[in-house]
Amino acid sequence: MLKVGITGGIGSGKTTVCQIFASLGIPIYYADERAKWLMSHDPDLVRAIKDLFGNQAYSENGQLNRSHLSKIIFTEPEKREQMNALVHPAVWKDGEQWNAVQKEVPYTLKEAALIFESGGHRQLDKIIVVTAPEDLRIARVVERDQVDAEAVRARIAAQLPESEKVALADFVIINDGQHLLIPQVLTIHRELIAELP
Repeated sequence: MLKVGITGGIGSGKTTVCQIFASLGIPIYYADERAKWLMSHDPDLVRAIKDLFGNQAYSENGQLNRSHLSKIIFTEPEKREQMNALVHPAVWKDGEQWNAVQKEVPYTLKEAALIFESGGHRQLDKIIVVTAPEDLRIARVVERDQVDAEAVRARIAAQLPESEKVALADFVIINDGQHLLIPQVLTIHRELIAELP
């Protein structure tokens, strides 16, 4: 079984592409969603985040204070690196445990925005990068998250440039509204299956 990563910048359409792979019976590990869950439910990770950001990192009822942390993480690169150093290993361990129970599938997909930034690509067999023009990505995120364009630009600036992700990719899916997604996914799906022993 191959371990395949799927990544792309914020608003590139990773989730949409993953839904197509899922319709083909491919299990998907959503690293960003699991990270959010772990940051609220893993006692060791919660304690480490409080040590780094103080008790204001969580609300009184124990919920992660995302808006507070986002302001810090996207404006202070050192804090972002420290947070990533806490979260990425926890997510990687969780993902490996998930992957170990997947049976009778040709490959699994790990969807994560920061596969390259976290170094996670080194533990994967193949990488798919989803691309889209920046203005389209910004518009998608503004609509989806109800945030202003400047906040989205700050997040984009905090990520590895798309051109660098494409250079490191084994496969690229173009999600610009012009290229059909399903044929691109089916081509990659067939190529991945053909690589199995």
